[in-house]
Amino acid sequence: MREEDFSTADEEVVRFTSELIRIDTTNRGGGDGDEREAAEYVAALLDGAGLEPRLLESAPRRSNVVARIPGTDPAAPALLVHGHLDVVPADQAAWRVHPFSGEVRDGMVWGRGAIDMKDAVAMVAAVARHWSRTGRRPRRDIVLAFTADEEASAAYGAEWLVRTHPELFEGCTEAIGESGGHTEHVRTPDGRAVRLYPVAAGERGTAWLRLRATGTAGHGSRPNDDNAVQALAAAVARIGDHRWPYRLTPLTRAAITEIGAAVGVKADLDAPGFDADRDLPALLDRLGDAARLVNGTVRESANPTMLEAGYKVNVIPGDAAAGVDGRVLPGGRESFEAALDELTGPRVDWEYEHGSPALESPVEAPIFAAMRAALLAHDPEGHVVPVCTAGGTDAKQFSELGIAGYGFTPLLMPPGLDRDAMFHGVDERVPVEALRFGVRVLDRFLTAAE
Repeated sequence: MREEDFSTADEEVVRFTSELIRIDTTNRGGGDGDEREAAEYVAALLDGAGLEPRLLESAPRRSNVVARIPGTDPAAPALLVHGHLDVVPADQAAWRVHPFSGEVRDGMVWGRGAIDMKDAVAMVAAVARHWSRTGRRPRRDIVLAFTADEEASAAYGAEWLVRTHPELFEGCTEAIGESGGHTEHVRTPDGRAVRLYPVAAGERGTAWLRLRATGTAGHGSRPNDDNAVQALAAAVARIGDHRWPYRLTPLTRAAITEIGAAVGVKADLDAPGFDADRDLPALLDRLGDAARLVNGTVRESANPTMLEAGYKVNVIPGDAAAGVDGRVLPGGRESFEAALDELTGPRVDWEYEHGSPALESPVEAPIFAAMRAALLAHDPEGHVVPVCTAGGTDAKQFSELGIAGYGFTPLLMPPGLDRDAMFHGVDERVPVEALRFGVRVLDRFLTAAE
């Protein structure tokens, strides 16, 4: 289609992103969140595209929006496009602009959610309205789901939808969501600039853990060989110091191989005698800054994040607790749990506070080829590579319905603007041109996806 056909979508995607940011959907966890105003706003946009959105609340003001765009081929499997409406908290004092201003400045839309991920919600809404104006239709049914609570446990959002309204996703075999399809600017070993577009075909599993130690309470001045704080602190230190072994899944192997080819580094992981623990660090060094796309997914991780103990300095408490954020690669749950048993030792118990599975979707699938083709159509000199993400998304919940998930939120990012640093960071912002690029790539992908 001609460039001028997107003029209205170009205006709308910027306005929608800005207006969504102005709606404070901060999720503080523990059920403290409110997505209703944003859900009503998105539902109105979709209604304006001739769709019939459903606004579904799992609890008062914990709102989700689901709509279906009919395809031209009723026999084709449906495709789910999902994004979340909630955002993490923002400290206004640390920002250059008000985090909920949605200000457009210096060619960027500023505010919490500009990258994670009200930009994507706006792009999808802009595409749906573009189709309504132009009469374009996808071959497959497209199910749109904009959810609550992704920034916590998804209990009020995707998890609730999957449990209580699975019929809304009938026919969906694949899904696209956040974390992928954006530009990563890297340098080859000989100094050439290369643009990579990582598309997520998997995620590490979530293992949020609660550690607890019990002991004998007593006066802080007296000897105590049964000190819960001491036992817990020792276990937390062991977990923090633990070096998890390298473990290459099929997806991570594909990622390293394709990234290596893009930057001119041979990555022969099947060479006789290749040993990951011995040889992988040197290979990652040769990949240079491109290694950041895989560094977080070549092993499990467990990071201590919270400590709770005591109420007075001269009182030894009878119990102490800690929180640990664990992440697990596909197929690694059993060995991860065995390692935690050993690291915590006999004095400290641990349990899951929240867990979700690791995911891995096929890179050879036609949908991946369609994402690659859509990106390369708008940046022919780019390199599309598969990756596994270190964190998690709502794809985990939708996988329970047998839906294969991919991270695909296309954005053309300029050099020097670190997209990943803005996830949950200060001065989050997205370039206007990145949004317009995303609209075009999504339009091409969603109308061509097999």
